[in-house]
Amino acid sequence: MKPVTRRDFLKVTSAASLAAAAGSSLAFAAPAAAAPALNPFGRAGRPRLLLSLAAYSFRENFPISRGQPNLKVPAGRATDMFQFIDYCAAHGCAGAELTSYFFSEESDAYLLKVRRHAFLRGVAISGTAIGNNFSHPVGPKRDQEIALTKKWIDRAALLGAPHIRVFAGVTKELARDAADKLVITALEECCDYAGKRGVFLGLENHDSIGSAATLLPMVKAVQSPWIGVNLDSGNFRTADPYADFAACVPYALNVQFKVELKGNTDTARPAARPQEHSGATSPTSPDEFQPPVFPTPTRGALIYADPAAPPGGDGSSLAPFDTLEAAVAAAGAVVGLKTILLRNGTFSETTSAIGRRD
Repeated sequence: MKPVTRRDFLKVTSAASLAAAAGSSLAFAAPAAAAPALNPFGRAGRPRLLLSLAAYSFRENFPISRGQPNLKVPAGRATDMFQFIDYCAAHGCAGAELTSYFFSEESDAYLLKVRRHAFLRGVAISGTAIGNNFSHPVGPKRDQEIALTKKWIDRAALLGAPHIRVFAGVTKELARDAADKLVITALEECCDYAGKRGVFLGLENHDSIGSAATLLPMVKAVQSPWIGVNLDSGNFRTADPYADFAACVPYALNVQFKVELKGNTDTARPAARPQEHSGATSPTSPDEFQPPVFPTPTRGALIYADPAAPPGGDGSSLAPFDTLEAAVAAAGAVVGLKTILLRNGTFSETTSAIGRRD
């Protein structure tokens, strides 16, 4: 079989885009109701690739990682979910993929606060991602992984996120064929749970399913219209990763798009753009982005106020003003467009502001 070159890949997927479909939401294109994932998703119209930045791109900046303190955060570069969403908004991203690893709190109240913040900033929560492992033998470990997935399905629904990246996982306790059967049944159970909440599960080409030949049969075996592929452009360790990429595009719900791919060699090649896919893309390579620097009133634009904040704040996201009066005064000192962002709570004060065009 003749290898597919990057140029051939782009030609093929550009032609196939004539049959591609626009998504039903800001995050991705949904398959037809009750259609099994056995066949490619039916799409029509021009492709719509909407940029959604993955929180994983800033994994070194979040103080919490998988429930543990992250001791590698660079000085002065700590980032929380609210700041990350602000960064997405400031850089014109249509969405934000909020990786589960980096939530400092997971209560319903906190998740709703994150959802509200994203909506007011004009940023869709395109999805989240978990680090599950469905390859464990039947028993407590496997039960815990299924429970974890269902927990994050509920949290995704609360966040308004339509998609969760999931893994098949790895094991040394079972033969791969036996583990794959357990992965499929776990996915079917979780997809049934997810579908009742309007959430898709995207199985990533990762670990034991790092090729189209191993990924697609597993996805097709899952009897649910709520399964698809979370297509990671950097994870195909094959002789012809472009061909694997092209084969998986019709089944993709979400694309995590990296700067380069290596296949089964150490030679880096440019990552090809999946022209047929019409869902959200979530760049995850840290090489594409500089660590975020968030604005303060002395630099412009955004001024934060929070009635629960301690006195003495400077109006930044990390140290918001505790009164409207202080926020309005700071806004008056800023030349040009400025925005006061009010966090949840009640400000027990009377103040006035005069809007003007600078």
